[in-house]
Amino acid sequence: MPLGGKACIVTGGAGALGSAVAKSLIGAGAKVMALDHAQLPAEQPGIGNVDLSDPAKALAAVDKAAAEMGGLYALINIAGTFRWETLNDGSVATWDFLYSVNLKTAVSASKAALPHLLKKKSGRIVNIGAGAAAKAAKGMGAYAASKAGVARLTEALSEEVKSDGITVNAILPSTIDTAANRKDMPDADFTKWVKPEQIASLILYLLSDDASAITGASIPISGRV
Repeated sequence: MPLGGKACIVTGGAGALGSAVAKSLIGAGAKVMALDHAQLPAEQPGIGNVDLSDPAKALAAVDKAAAEMGGLYALINIAGTFRWETLNDGSVATWDFLYSVNLKTAVSASKAALPHLLKKKSGRIVNIGAGAAAKAAKGMGAYAASKAGVARLTEALSEEVKSDGITVNAILPSTIDTAANRKDMPDADFTKWVKPEQIASLILYLLSDDASAITGASIPISGRV
């Protein structure tokens, strides 16, 4: 099995994408611990009710997860959310909120994971960015700005650890085919959207030995949107 016995942490593990990624990792033989602000389902290994935007809480959760798995090979930063809001009608607080949930969680979790990865001189970090980070549409300024920050984090951190056997990459999805997105956009053509399982497959590749030469990349996965 390609990831047999390798320890992986998935943030946002209770969400549609996080749970799909965790399932794929387990299917590939990995040990998996999910971290989430929400309560995790009883059958899902991990730690729920943790605020990953708080560096101290992120450190405690990552350390606990790594201890339970006997180490850490990969961190997959999926925790995030979306708000559509124009600047004129919206709130400046939304910018702070999306910065905290979409970017600061990835920063805090990555910082917490680094000592474990550096100790072994190997490992992977995969961040979930967004295709919208390159060009913000109306009402998406705060979201796009926070996801642009994920891209810059990916680039800077990849340079920081590239001589330590650690790769850092980002995936940039377009609209993901989830129940929540279908409810919000009932008239859309769902067949054009990216399925969580397709994103999970790309993550599995980035965690593999075959992808060891790929780092600092932001990889679009856009379906037919």
